Amino acid sequence: MTQFRPLLTAALILCAFASPALADPPVIEDVQLRQVGGSWTVSVTLSHPDTGWDHYADGWRVLSPSGEELGLRVLHHPHVEEQPFTRSLSGVTIPEGLREIQIEARDNKDGWAGRTKTVALP
Repeated sequence: MTQFRPLLTAALILCAFASPALADPPVIEDVQLRQVGGSWTVSVTLSHPDTGWDHYADGWRVLSPSGEELGLRVLHHPHVEEQPFTRSLSGVTIPEGLREIQIEARDNKDGWAGRTKTVALP
């Protein structure tokens, strides 16, 4: 059995290098909400180690607590030199009775981060 130990070690090392490495997901630094008439303007500040067109934060979305998408803000270019950065989305309709929403960010390489930031409505 000990004769296979070097082969097993080498196989484990190769597997570790062959596994795709997920980069840091976008971080939601801040969320500001402003009611304008019957809808809302949502401003989200993100940070992400954008490297250029090959890897950058490319959007965020507003979700209800049950996961229904209420709004989507697409980011059309990298923000390599502007970190963190804030972008807004106007005209978001938040259903009556909701006390909070969630924000989820994504990048163009790894997709949706899978983590959300919960924000109470003012």
